[in-house]
Amino acid sequence: MAAIDKPKTTASRKRAASPLMSDADAADKGESLSSVARVFAILGAIGDSGQIGISELSQRLSLSKTTVHRMLQTLKALGYVTQEVETERYRLTVRLFELGAKALESVDLVREADIEMRRIGNATREAVHLGTFDEDAIIYIHKIDADYGLRMQSRIGRRNPLHSTAIGKVLLAWMEPAEAREVLSHIELRKSTAKTLSSAEAVMSILPQVRAQGYGEDIEEQEEGLRCLAVPVFDRFGRVIAGLSVSFPTMRCGADTKLHYVALLKDAGAALSARLGYRAPAPEAAEVTHPG
Repeated sequence: MAAIDKPKTTASRKRAASPLMSDADAADKGESLSSVARVFAILGAIGDSGQIGISELSQRLSLSKTTVHRMLQTLKALGYVTQEVETERYRLTVRLFELGAKALESVDLVREADIEMRRIGNATREAVHLGTFDEDAIIYIHKIDADYGLRMQSRIGRRNPLHSTAIGKVLLAWMEPAEAREVLSHIELRKSTAKTLSSAEAVMSILPQVRAQGYGEDIEEQEEGLRCLAVPVFDRFGRVIAGLSVSFPTMRCGADTKLHYVALLKDAGAALSARLGYRAPAPEAAEVTHPG
């Protein structure tokens, strides 16, 4: 009997050991994840404050001073934070920026834009364009064709005027006024249709409105019977590097249609800009007026 019982006892011990090992592994993994979360919480708090001391960090993050100090020393050794000699407060270094820059180098504008452009195309069934500034014109770098078989002059690689296109107006509106005026001074403002703006002053006069409302508009200025709406795309430095637009026949544009398309474009432009590293400024709080 003893010879039979012994193997059973050994096997049961092995089976009993496995859950204990799994629990230990799970505990180690949980601790590692917790440590990583704490590191990023510390980096985020330093970034928000500019400079901060250990005591304030400890209170803000509800961590012990010992834990905060240990993690700061590790981050300091790795070059992600530095400590001011006089104040003993910590601040971030450019090391994080270098990592972010490397990530952004791999971001492809057209690839990222394609995601948002297809969403707009699926929602509207209209033609969607991505265009950028090219010396004295816009150049289309990506396009989603309309489901309706709409025939347009646009194609990838084609150049179109700045002054008569919604994308062109967006690109001009986010330039400094002096720069926009300089660009327009070198352009022959040809009339593509009877509604095309044909003077630099006329174009300059509408740019503040384009910027204030957050989108540009072309109402049969480039092609008769065709309307276009466009929004800006920002890079990580807050510069407008492209315009995202939807084009459609004027006969299909009611007031509700325009509002719907503008909303779709603004959401897409914001999402694309965010993926390119842009952080939109926080909206200013409205001033509260108290009676009396």
